[in-house]
Amino acid sequence: MSTEAELAAGRVRALKALTLELTERLSMELAAFEARRPQDVAASALRTQDLANNYRRESAQIKANPALLSAAPKADRQALIEATRAFDAVVTRHALAVEAARVISEGLVKTIAAEVAAQRTPASAYGASGQANTADGRAFALNRSA
Repeated sequence: MSTEAELAAGRVRALKALTLELTERLSMELAAFEARRPQDVAASALRTQDLANNYRRESAQIKANPALLSAAPKADRQALIEATRAFDAVVTRHALAVEAARVISEGLVKTIAAEVAAQRTPASAYGASGQANTADGRAFALNRSA
């Protein structure tokens, strides 16, 4: 095998290993979401983010220059393709689970905000004596950005 082919094969194997690790991690997170335990995902979120960033960078490099993998053996490239297909399937399911968790969380926050607002006294600028009413000291903030 030529040096170019060895480099390409090494890159394919490294990308395949990264893809498999990221697929496994997302599968574990998906299982946590499906078990209604999203808090279990928080502990490993940074590692998942690092893997996803590495995957994004590697994918962008290969997309920009497909020749980086062209000299690799066909069996290695085919194994990478299969790993990528499995990854795509898990990413699709993971995205749906994350979106569902986001919608539920936002719904809870909006419900709490509505309940707090309903329990507050109605705002009026002045009382019957002509004195300004004291303001409600409770505060609640709702940030609509995710």
